[in-house]
Formats: sequence, structure tokens, C-alpha cells
Amino acid sequence: MPEEAPAQQASGERVPVDVAVGVLIDGGGRFLLTSRPEGKVYAGYWEFPGGKLEAGESVEQALRRELHEELGITIGAVQPWRIEVVDYAHARVRLHFCKVFAWDGAFEMREAQQMAWNTLPVDVSPVLPGTVPVLRWFAEERGFSGPTHAAT
Repeated sequence: MPEEAPAQQASGERVPVDVAVGVLIDGGGRFLLTSRPEGKVYAGYWEFPGGKLEAGESVEQALRRELHEELGITIGAVQPWRIEVVDYAHARVRLHFCKVFAWDGAFEMREAQQMAWNTLPVDVSPVLPGTVPVLRWFAEERGFSGPTHAAT
């Protein structure tokens, strides 16, 4: 998530910052969540990994770069999934969620974050607000009717 002050439109509405988000899913259907590192907004909250698009980057290019920078992996095919706009106190973000089923390399937590493979309900908390819709989407896809995460 962005750390700087968000841009403003003439109407006073904050311009969303585009963020590529990787929803890594392993062969058993588990998905990867990582914790936000110390020093960042929402440090310690769990989220799907990714980061801001740089000037001229596509969502896929940004996702490949971010997952290599943060996790040390090289991802395979990227499947664009859904887009969600989330208003945080510090920024408005447009999250481009992409499913990823294949990657190469060993996971390295290059920002001293933690990682956890999860199913529903997730067993890590607190969960970043922008992550909650994805857990609902997984529940819909998988016919899961229980709570998707612990209340934060």
C-alpha cells in the first residue's frame, strides 16, 4: 500500500493508486497470505502480496516485479481475477487481484515479513481490510458458508 499522501481530483475525491495483488494458490487449493512488514502502514496485518504499479507498468509486469522483490519467486502465468477499490485513511487503492498457480524459486521473506498458507477460515489475524473481499470471493467459489476470518 502507498505511504505517501494520495492525489486529489478537482472534485476533492482521492485518485486511486493502482496496486497489483498476487493470489498464489498451491496444488491443494491453499492460498498465500503475508504479513505487512514493520515500518509500513498496517504493519503486522495479513494480506495477499503485491505492490504499486510503477509508471508505464502493466498489472502483470508490476506483479512479477513485486513478487520477485518481496518473496524471491518468479511467477508463471497470471490470471486477472477481480478489481476492488478500497478507501484507507492513508490512501485510496485500486487493487487488481490476479490468480497465480505456478512459480519458481524458494520463498524468501525479503522484507522480514511472515508468510502462511491458508484455507477458509484463515487462521492468521488481523487481516487487512482489502483482503476481506477476496476471502468472500473464495467462499463463494468454494461453497464455503462459515466465517472467512476472525473479526479484527
